[in-house]
Amino acid sequence: MDASHPLTTAELAQRLGLELRGDPAVRLRGVGSLEGAGPDELAFLSSPQYRARLAATRAGAVLLREEDAAGHVGTVILARDPYAAYARAAALFHPRAVARPGIHPAAVVHPEAEIDPAAEIGPLACIGARSRVAAGAIVGAGCVIGEDCEVGRDCELVARVTLVTRVRLGARVRIHPGAVLGADGFGLAMDGGRWLNVPQLGGVRIGDDCEIGANTTIDRGAIDDTVLEEDVRLDNLIQIAHNVHVGAHTAMAGCVGVAGSARIGRYCMIAGAAGVAGHLEICDHVTVTAMSMVSQSIREPGEYSSGISVMRSRDWRRNAARLRQLDGFARRVIALEREQE
Repeated sequence: MDASHPLTTAELAQRLGLELRGDPAVRLRGVGSLEGAGPDELAFLSSPQYRARLAATRAGAVLLREEDAAGHVGTVILARDPYAAYARAAALFHPRAVARPGIHPAAVVHPEAEIDPAAEIGPLACIGARSRVAAGAIVGAGCVIGEDCEVGRDCELVARVTLVTRVRLGARVRIHPGAVLGADGFGLAMDGGRWLNVPQLGGVRIGDDCEIGANTTIDRGAIDDTVLEEDVRLDNLIQIAHNVHVGAHTAMAGCVGVAGSARIGRYCMIAGAAGVAGHLEICDHVTVTAMSMVSQSIREPGEYSSGISVMRSRDWRRNAARLRQLDGFARRVIALEREQE
């Protein structure tokens, strides 16, 4: 289903399992915003603060909560979570790519590789020895799959994705351009004043339904594997170091860095540019706000922050100067308290 195959509002509501109020015959060809959608598009209202825009929308139908539908004269589809319903609706109009079986003549496939006849291998892709690509998988243009890798059923490597070695992808994994999985972890040992590289002997295991953003890197383990459990979502430009373990349904925003051997629980959310130090644990259901530095284990669910919000430069300089004096102030307070005892 795509924009060339419209759905009526009745058909869409049925597909989504939601209640329709209004005209069941409105034909929808796609989705849009409240301000920008036309009469053949579906919009959504997920936040009451935008309710004033509802009256002026030209959308053919709107996804919204029942409490926001009162007084609206247009066609609506009721949902407890309009944004999630919008995501499902948009996927109906703009589905993921479907494999076009075959190997492009410009691809290079090692004789020991196994390519399912129902997989698609794009131009200039390169697939190494003992690697396997399952049915329905798409290996896009310029992708490089090294030795001993597995690409699961219905995966999509969009373009220029690199799986270096010993990378195993579950089913329906989507990886965006420029991502590198399975490169050497940052393992070093100092010997006689010079660094020695510690061989990285593990691999990378990615669970079903994960999505990995553009130019994100996931290093292979030093001995055991680096692991992402199912339905982990990584934004662009994220660094996952060797032997990290990320629990199911966790999401990380752009520029997050996770150091080696950290363990992050299930249903966590790590906001942009946050850092997680190595060899620590974050329990399930933790939210870390943007620019925070996690330097010790978190053992209780909740929201955690350490970043300092932006302020005027003169205020920042004044506060920075006072921060240098903080230890002295603390010592004076302690001394005064002791005098009063």
